[in-house]
Amino acid sequence: MATMHCEIVSAERQLFSGTITKLSAVGTIGGLGIYPGHAPLLTGIQPGPVTLSMEDGEEEVFFASGGYLEIQPGVITLLADTAVRADDIDEAQAAEAREHAEKVFADRTADFDYSAAAAMLAEAVAQQRTLEELRKLRR
Repeated sequence: MATMHCEIVSAERQLFSGTITKLSAVGTIGGLGIYPGHAPLLTGIQPGPVTLSMEDGEEEVFFASGGYLEIQPGVITLLADTAVRADDIDEAQAAEAREHAEKVFADRTADFDYSAAAAMLAEAVAQQRTLEELRKLRR
């Protein structure tokens, strides 16, 4: 089975370094499925789940709040603004963040910052999508 090396790095720390058989994420131009032998690529990624398929058939799910994905021969590097293992996301906190973002949209005042509110909501929704992806894998 063909493999490639993958690194997931956030501004705070390195989250993953190892050998994988596939990476799935949502790029700025749509869904990405990266397999060994993929052409070199540099693309932005949208907030949401990043799924890694391991050599043993297991899958690991991470949350990335955005960033860049670089693909070189045999090596994938994901540079994320913020990234965490899906297991480390607090589901109640993610739901609370989404409710807060939705309230910000509903309570538009004179100093309403649409782009900040939209980013806040997108990240909260993406965290919940990541948790849903993790639940699917564990069924």
